[in-house]
Amino acid sequence: MNTERIPKRILGTLLSSVSAGVVPRSGAPYIAIGRVDEIASLTEDLSRVADGEGATRFIVGRYGSGKSFLIQLMRGYAAERGFVTADCDLSPERRLSGVGGLATYRELMRNLSCKASPDGGALTAVIGRWYSAVSEKLVESGVSPASPELPSLVTREIIKESRSLEAGVGGFDFALVVSEYCRAYGEGDEEKMSACLRWLRGEYGNKTEARRTTGLRTVSVIDDSNWFDHIKLICALVRHVGYAGLCVFIDEGVNLYKIVNRVSRESNYEKILSMYNDTMQGRAEGMMLIFGGTPQFLEDTRRGLFSYEALRSRLCDSRFTAEGSTPLRSMMGPVIRLRRLSDAELLALMMRLTSLHGQYHGWTPRITDDEMTDFLRSSLSRAGAEEMITPREIIRDYVSLLDLLLQNPEVSCRTIMGEKKDTAQPSPEQKPAGANASAEARKITIDDIIF
Repeated sequence: MNTERIPKRILGTLLSSVSAGVVPRSGAPYIAIGRVDEIASLTEDLSRVADGEGATRFIVGRYGSGKSFLIQLMRGYAAERGFVTADCDLSPERRLSGVGGLATYRELMRNLSCKASPDGGALTAVIGRWYSAVSEKLVESGVSPASPELPSLVTREIIKESRSLEAGVGGFDFALVVSEYCRAYGEGDEEKMSACLRWLRGEYGNKTEARRTTGLRTVSVIDDSNWFDHIKLICALVRHVGYAGLCVFIDEGVNLYKIVNRVSRESNYEKILSMYNDTMQGRAEGMMLIFGGTPQFLEDTRRGLFSYEALRSRLCDSRFTAEGSTPLRSMMGPVIRLRRLSDAELLALMMRLTSLHGQYHGWTPRITDDEMTDFLRSSLSRAGAEEMITPREIIRDYVSLLDLLLQNPEVSCRTIMGEKKDTAQPSPEQKPAGANASAEARKITIDDIIF
């Protein structure tokens, strides 16, 4: 299979990530196989959000099923469509409510990205784009680009335009800090610019420190209780500047499920409910929220989202999809459950990885189409693999196989596969299902593959 040339830095990072079982932050589209329906549904959401609507989606799947990969893929698609994106993984230190909310906000701001700043730190690019647009508008109106009055005129216009941001909660202080940053930008005051950026990133612990550093006497601070209000203000800012909207990706929702204290756990679920309502009721125009989590995080009636009745009634399947002899899938609801990739899709993914591995290391992988099929058949024919094996396990083992072939030129592929049997361990998350059926030989051919 011919593959387009990929920059070696991106290709090296991509292969290192997948071989370690980690989702790559760059290069994901090069190994995007399957998930056509899911991607089509999410991109349709992007179109609606660009028109001023809001959206919230929950991507649900077992560990290694491709949740994080799909999130990173959509992050790239959103940036290509003119969105600003922000993403973070929840952890014991990063939550949505109470202690940990501010840490989540800081991580989102650190990862704030756009097409011009794909690796994060896009806040300066967003405000700089606003400053440049206002400056160009004034020049077109007759102000000389060399005029010493231009910076002050730009600041005055930005202050006037920023009044539209004051309607939101905390909007007055937010608009004041953004205007002060633009003033410092025009005057070349690096210290004041840094102080304003620290405020916008939520890096001040109290009002006294913020006032002393920024010199603005009325400034509050971003904290655990109001961080999402400022996410909505960031969304309003990027839309005012000219971006399509803001996409926020929050992965590893299972860390909320793991919170032992019931009051703290339900407080986080209340925050999810508030965020869901804000986007779906039009109080967060131009914002898309995507949560990633395991089935336990969603469906456990004791500790998951379904333990919170207000969320269960919003996120549960309708009776038309839950009933009937043949399960039906809906991609228009708030929850997207990831199915297992088909055998043909897994084989196509292996062929793609083979080509990329050869391109990066400058060799022709010594593995035939039949040997790829045999590798996949052996992986899928083990007891329980039909339900429990994930793309992560198959990819990790397959890249390891290619590495061994590269480093041991005297050993054949079939020899390695004969010595390394059952290297992928089933995930403990589910009990084996359909063991007898999955033990049968898989019928996979190259003709099954559609690229």
